[in-house]
Amino acid sequence: MKLDHLRILEPHPGILAFYDGRVAGHRFAEAPNWVDEGALSLGIASYGLIVGQQAIVYDTHVSLPHGAFIRDALRARGVTQIRVVLSHWHLDHVAGTQAFAGCEVIANRRTAAHLAAQRAGIEDGSFHGLPAICPLVLPDQVFDSALSLDLGGQRVELICANIHSDDATVIWLPERGILLAGDTVEDCVTYVGAPQDFALHLADISRLAALGARYILPNHGAPERIAAGGYDARIWQATAAYITLLQQGAPADLRQAIADHLANGSLTYFAPYAAVHAQNLERVRAALG
Repeated sequence: MKLDHLRILEPHPGILAFYDGRVAGHRFAEAPNWVDEGALSLGIASYGLIVGQQAIVYDTHVSLPHGAFIRDALRARGVTQIRVVLSHWHLDHVAGTQAFAGCEVIANRRTAAHLAAQRAGIEDGSFHGLPAICPLVLPDQVFDSALSLDLGGQRVELICANIHSDDATVIWLPERGILLAGDTVEDCVTYVGAPQDFALHLADISRLAALGARYILPNHGAPERIAAGGYDARIWQATAAYITLLQQGAPADLRQAIADHLANGSLTYFAPYAAVHAQNLERVRAALG
């Protein structure tokens, strides 16, 4: 896989975003594949948190070469000790984990269970399609609900949630007011996997919003917004409003569905999300009638 469009953003001192995608005409492969359809077409970031010689890598990106790039970039900055934290079990967040051989891999119990249950299909490419991830590296440390880590004297809180997937883990840096959100929010709309869990999603959005983060860094978002420091609290409001609209019967046109949030600047329109919105509508109709 070529890494021509993988770039390093630095939204805050000591926080790197390894961003790939949102490049017109760039594809991983001509045939349908999960790297293009679920990740590069929308743009995707994995993150590195650095304090001195220590780092936490938040997701290992869409391929082994991407993971190796991240590890090399951290090494070039003097990092000698790395821990990996997985935001959730979806393939575009775990594919590069093998590049972190010898590093501790941390995930919540649901993430570990999902990966273990689907391991054979992920490794042979029969689950969710090609490319296969082989070997799939499973977590070394598993936790429930929440876990506190120390990163060179900086408190790092891992918090579980059910938004987008039932196994989300976000990273909260309370002393800096920064939340690394994984896929719990996206710009411009959330990707719905389980409409039957909408009530849980809304409750957990409220719970995470109550942390009072000043800067929110999603895995899928506009690179310009991420590079500038991230999103503000309005992205929680926009995500909750969108889920509520899906419950009530959202318009088919994405621009119309999120018009208020485009107008106030909390979201930025990105055309490939029209297909995500259409899929969300179909899933809601199938699940909720």
